[in-house]
Amino acid sequence: RDDRRDDKRDERRDDRRDDRRDDRRDDRRDDRYRADGDGLDRYEGGRRDDDRDRRYNDRGDGGRGRGGVDERGLDTNVERHRRGRGFQQRGADAREPREGAREASGDKENKPDKDGDAAPGAEQKQEEPPAQSEPKLPSRTGGAYIPPFKLAQMLKEVQDKCSPEYQRMTWDALRKSINGLVNKVNISNLKNILPELFGENLVRGRGLFARSVMKSQMASPAFTSVYAALVAVVNTKFPELGELVLRRAILQFRRAYKRNDKPVCMAATKLLGHLMMQQVAHELLSLELITLLLAKPTDDSVEVAIEFTKECGYTLADMSPQGLHSIFERFRGILHEGQIDKRVQFMIEGLFAIRKAGFTGYKGVPPELDLVDAEDQVTHELSLDDEMVAETGLDVFKVDPDYEEHEAQYEKLKKEILGEEEEEESEEEEGDSDLDADDDDDEDAEEAAAHQEPQLEILPGGEIAPPKVQTIQDMTDVDMVNLRRTIYLTIMSSLDFEEAGHKLMKMKIPEGCEKELCAMLIECCSQERTYLRYYGLLGQRFSFIKQEYQMEFEQSFLKQYGMIHRLETNKLRNTAKFFAHLLATDALPWVVLANIVITEDETTSSSRIFIKILFQELAENMGLRELNTRLSDPSMQEYFGGIFPKDVPRNTRFSINFFTSIGLGGLTDALREYLKNMPKMIMQQQQQVSDSDSSDSDSDSDTSSDSSDSSSSDSDSSSSSDSDSDSDSSSSSDSDSDDEPKKKKRKKGTK
Repeated sequence: RDDRRDDKRDERRDDRRDDRRDDRRDDRRDDRYRADGDGLDRYEGGRRDDDRDRRYNDRGDGGRGRGGVDERGLDTNVERHRRGRGFQQRGADAREPREGAREASGDKENKPDKDGDAAPGAEQKQEEPPAQSEPKLPSRTGGAYIPPFKLAQMLKEVQDKCSPEYQRMTWDALRKSINGLVNKVNISNLKNILPELFGENLVRGRGLFARSVMKSQMASPAFTSVYAALVAVVNTKFPELGELVLRRAILQFRRAYKRNDKPVCMAATKLLGHLMMQQVAHELLSLELITLLLAKPTDDSVEVAIEFTKECGYTLADMSPQGLHSIFERFRGILHEGQIDKRVQFMIEGLFAIRKAGFTGYKGVPPELDLVDAEDQVTHELSLDDEMVAETGLDVFKVDPDYEEHEAQYEKLKKEILGEEEEEESEEEEGDSDLDADDDDDEDAEEAAAHQEPQLEILPGGEIAPPKVQTIQDMTDVDMVNLRRTIYLTIMSSLDFEEAGHKLMKMKIPEGCEKELCAMLIECCSQERTYLRYYGLLGQRFSFIKQEYQMEFEQSFLKQYGMIHRLETNKLRNTAKFFAHLLATDALPWVVLANIVITEDETTSSSRIFIKILFQELAENMGLRELNTRLSDPSMQEYFGGIFPKDVPRNTRFSINFFTSIGLGGLTDALREYLKNMPKMIMQQQQQVSDSDSSDSDSDSDTSSDSSDSSSSDSDSSSSSDSDSDSDSSSSSDSDSDDEPKKKKRKKGTK
């Protein structure tokens, strides 16, 4: 009984839906005929009533009103429609005699009298010009198709720009324009679509824009990244539009999640993920969404969560690594529980493999869609639990009393947004025209030079000098690009290093291009997933063959170490192992290590990783003892002063701790001994400095005494050459000088 009741209820609901659909179709048809005249409208209305009566009779259940059958055995709905149509017919019949009488009276008035003169009223009626009727605007343009040229003409003829009919027509044109632009957007024409989209009134049509984006993304989920980039750019100028799209996407996900609608849920989560990657939505929204899907895991919810994590896992790993770690721990727990289908379990394992590979194939926003700078991004912090409204009223037409004022305001706003771009386009066009004119002048000059006969130079002996050959220099580097391509293909297509070396030597690389071979070899080595000894052996072979290659590898080492902070971890590891192989085989001179300074101020995290892998690889290839012997060579200590600094105890201690942490503490035995004896050495240096100061003072006193002795000897020689009186005086002075030190000694004793 319940099933039958449900079936009847469904049938009645379907019938009502069919009636509403037919009514809408008839209304559109009536509007189309109403534009042609009232008579056709009356005729069409009568035919529409007949169609409705026929439908009600065929159905037999009373139709929409479920009127049933009256006491006379007639359908009440059919009878009501017949009475209505009869009233219309009687009204039409009643109007016809009045119109006929009015025409007859008009004929009598306009009829000429017996003298053949017409009535004066008739002349006035004939002389009056016909009144110009304003163009009729259809009340609803959605039902009837109007050609674009006719629509534009009708808009021009309208006098009142604020009338509801005119606003409706502009609304329909705005809706069609926005739908067309959103539907044809793709990666290649996105930059061209944006100026056209900003040319439309997006403030008035924000609901149309949001609905068009949602419908297009639902129909083509593969283009979600393009639609998200479009919303991100619009969000920088109109944040309300970005927030409206985000709110509708969240509400769509809520409805789909409650209804267990998997396709809609997948599309909504994909749009939310790409909006998060474009920084329109906050990353917490993505974490809330995944947490909700995994709270009560089912096969469908886990599958949706897996696809969502694939899309935005790379961005979440960068912005919220702890949150992503907790999400994967939840995935691991679901996998261990084993309550879901085997297929979904394999999908979770595949997700872990993608995470281990660094989300290869899901690298966030593509470069061609990254159109918004970080400082221009506007992020909306909305949550799944927030109360929000879709504002569906923005999707329908409403009469704006201040229509012209709002249009003028948007025109000013549009000029602010597109004004700079238009100026740039005009400048580019002018620059292109100037370049075209310059190219034409150059071509004319070349043609004139080609048609001009070559001038011959006659030597003094009467002989004709050979014509000068003009050398052409290729400034486009086409030859260099071809050389690099050939080197790359040769390296990648060879089986072993001997075959590659033989082929590269047969190429006869021109002089001065050895650096291209070295650079290409290092680049190919860094691009590999793991280090291949093939590249090290090939570099060793070329270093032994020609001294120029060894010098180029030395310059490449300096260049790579200088820009080591720009390399990824995998490239950094392969490059370090490549140079370690060259150093271990003496294909690269050890003097290049003079550029490495192991201090806290001179190193970065990337450079410390490079040095760590370099010395660990050297220790593995040479052995720790031989490496220590090589680093302890007295003749090379000037080049290893940066590796084992001895200037400041702080730097010395940092170098010792660094080598100890990487498992090569045996290389720092001499440095440890030096650090241990450093206080004694400092004291000795200070004592030597004090001794040197005292010796300097003694030397100064000695020099002063020597000068006094020399002066006394000079005075004696002069006194001997003088008279005896002078000698007596000199002797007395000597005796006095001998008594003075004795007096000083006595004074010291008394003291």
